[in-house]
Amino acid sequence: MPDAEPHYTVREQTANPEHASVDDVVDLVIQRAQNPRAEHENTHFDTAVAALVDRYGTESVRTVIHRILVDDEPFRTATNGLEMRNVDAVRIGTVASWFLEELNAQDDG
Repeated sequence: MPDAEPHYTVREQTANPEHASVDDVVDLVIQRAQNPRAEHENTHFDTAVAALVDRYGTESVRTVIHRILVDDEPFRTATNGLEMRNVDAVRIGTVASWFLEELNAQDDG
């Protein structure tokens, strides 16, 4: 992918108002952490992020998501300055990128 193209299709990267914003992604991550979907094929994302929100708090999870989706920080270094294991940032980044795709797909139709 050329450097001029955004890595994630998040509004803050693309400037496209039709793309989900990082706040939309964070809100969905927190909502799903608080209310995991029962018997959904991707409920494992919800339960994984619920454990991470419980362990690190909403603000740390929000910071990691912003660093990954907007600041283009690699998953493993998005924890700099936070009391968080690098592998947990990988988990958070994976969930956030899936939820971003879900949000953008909802807007497409």
